Amino acid sequence: MAEKSGLTQSTISSWYRKDILPSIPSLTKICDAFGITLSQFFLENNDNTVLLNENQLELLEAASKLDAAQYANLINFLKSL
Repeated sequence: MAEKSGLTQSTISSWYRKDILPSIPSLTKICDAFGITLSQFFLENNDNTVLLNENQLELLEAASKLDAAQYANLINFLKSL
């Protein structure tokens, strides 16, 4: 988590050792590292609802404008990655 977020391991470790809550800027770095929003981080998701981040929404919006052949090509391309 430290490597992905740019936070130091000692900072993250001190949260656990000292029972300290991270600051909002630190939480933002963690969320960015894992591709989620702060809203998604704090969401209590008991109904298996899938929440999408901005990049995922942008991809879905673009995909919705494709015809069937273009969509199939996009899916095949994504699967090849």
